[in-house]
Amino acid sequence: MDLYEHQGKDLFDPAGIPLPERAIATTPDEAAEAAERLGGHVAVKVQVQMGGRGKGGGVALVHSPEEAAREAARMLEQGFGGATVTRVLVERLVDIAAQFYAAISLDRSEGTYLAMVSNDGGIEIEEVARTRPEAIRRVHVHPVRGLRPYHARRLTGHLPVEAREGASDLVTKAYAVLAETDATLVEINPFVLLTDGTVMALDSKVTVDDNALFRQPGAAALADSFPIDPIERRARDAGLQYVKLDGEVGIIGNGAGLVMSTLDVVKQAGADAANFLDVGGGASAEVMATSLEVILSDPSVRSVLVNIFGGITRCDLVARGILEALERVTPQVPIVVRLDGTNAEEGRRILAEANHPRIVPAATMLEAAERAAELALEGVA
Repeated sequence: MDLYEHQGKDLFDPAGIPLPERAIATTPDEAAEAAERLGGHVAVKVQVQMGGRGKGGGVALVHSPEEAAREAARMLEQGFGGATVTRVLVERLVDIAAQFYAAISLDRSEGTYLAMVSNDGGIEIEEVARTRPEAIRRVHVHPVRGLRPYHARRLTGHLPVEAREGASDLVTKAYAVLAETDATLVEINPFVLLTDGTVMALDSKVTVDDNALFRQPGAAALADSFPIDPIERRARDAGLQYVKLDGEVGIIGNGAGLVMSTLDVVKQAGADAANFLDVGGGASAEVMATSLEVILSDPSVRSVLVNIFGGITRCDLVARGILEALERVTPQVPIVVRLDGTNAEEGRRILAEANHPRIVPAATMLEAAERAAELALEGVA
């Protein structure tokens, strides 16, 4: 679960990480009031669960309450990157001498955490890694032993001398936040050295492990504050593993691996997936019906690809679920169905006898993907 910047900073506060004075605003008037309290010279920062705010107009440096109100109104009305914006962060501007980058993330390949510090902050770390790899110090941190003082010294030894002590303290406290909140990522881009010698975090990006929310009630409670796409909410309420994507082919499969492979084959066929939806290993007719209802409620879907390999899941039940869904909703797009595995012949027979005008049978996964892509792109054209 990705937290908003201000929520990450709310975790930084009790850890003792220095931060600028700030306030949350949900209206332009609140932004103006906050700017006035903070001296007028403030940053107005859109609060969304994505990066690229600085380049995309999501951060505005203003010098009066009136400017703060105008920028807040723009952000709240226009949204950002296609996401709804419900709040902005108003933060006092500070006098920056230098800026840096720090992050601690879960490294699954090594079974440890990876801590990184760069003497280039405020820009994309991927670009720094590509063009100036020597600017990034990396240290693997064992989750049992934790981040030790020698780790912090190693990470910050290439920074200006006057920043090293404060940076070491900041990285150590950032690791404490990660460990205490079951986070998989704590990123600060940038953290800065002020002209008075203070080292301060100007940003926060915190990702909490969804599997740990049962023991992080504070973080779990924040989930209700995030705008959720109505289709995603419907899928979540039905217990479906659903992720909205940007394409035109709706995908339903059983098993995460099969669904991921289906996304790849659809891409290979020249189209893009509109979603990831995994009905699981024992999908019933009811689950299949609900899944199709969810997919068909997405206006961007131009065709649907149902790709089922029957193991625990019986293909005859899948077929009945498809027909049940088509009694609940009237599809306006074709539904390509590929069934294989347990009771596949029976499932194909059920669909053939139903002779529904929107169902398009396919014998193989590749054929199904190519047909779904063709039909979707015809719909777009």
